[in-house]
Amino acid sequence: MKLRKVSAAAATALVLALTATACGGDGDSNGSGSGGGKTIKIGIKYDQPGLGLKEPDGSFSGFDVDVATYVAKELGYKPDQIEWVETKSADRENALSRGDVKLIAATYSITDERKQKVDFAGPYLLAHQDLLVKKDSDITKATDLNDKKLCSVAGSTSAQNVKKDFAPKAQLSERGGYSECLSALQSGGVDALTTDDSILAGYAAQEQYKGQFKLAGLKLSNENYGVGVKKGDTATLDKVNAALEKMVKDGAWQKAVEENFGPANYKYEQAPKIGQIVQ
Repeated sequence: MKLRKVSAAAATALVLALTATACGGDGDSNGSGSGGGKTIKIGIKYDQPGLGLKEPDGSFSGFDVDVATYVAKELGYKPDQIEWVETKSADRENALSRGDVKLIAATYSITDERKQKVDFAGPYLLAHQDLLVKKDSDITKATDLNDKKLCSVAGSTSAQNVKKDFAPKAQLSERGGYSECLSALQSGGVDALTTDDSILAGYAAQEQYKGQFKLAGLKLSNENYGVGVKKGDTATLDKVNAALEKMVKDGAWQKAVEENFGPANYKYEQAPKIGQIVQ
């Protein structure tokens, strides 16, 4: 069979066409804000009832999940285009810098130290640090924790706040997740669990724990929850802030708060203004 020679120009055109085709079919797993068949990876907690919880059937529920779903919609993604990624407290900054996730909505308190590594949209919720103790506990104030066993999660700010400002003699036990701290509290391995009141309220309201625990009712700190974005990604940051403002204005924020925190009788604060950090 006689072979025909292909000109250099034709060969170049063929290569460019193939390259364009390949690029066009390559999905952006971290999300570009355009949706259209692509997916977006969002970091959440898997073990925080009322905020970020992986249900037995594999679905996800909670206020953070609702906020992230609303934001993703405004960025152009449908719920089935969201890939939920479990993000532990100690790994949140790394997950964003590595590009493992596009956004993080995981009870992520905005702090000056964290702002050196990531950017924050929001805040979208103002919570307060509190203590969860057994119902018959005599712990009524933070100083009662001196010489007691206190549990929190590695990478969170809660335990450090207590030891620094209230109970320097507290025996700190750091675990990988809040559910581990809760088990230790239930068994008597620790005397108190400390973190944000929003998180504690979710645990206390669970059916299997009703009547066993109580919130001490302390406001030990102000925790401004923000949506974490990779440092320097101002385009995404602006879009997320706009989405959060819209969520408050159209009533979706209020609905999400009532649905997720109402059963626990959690006395939540009103929606904070974007960029307004309560010290």
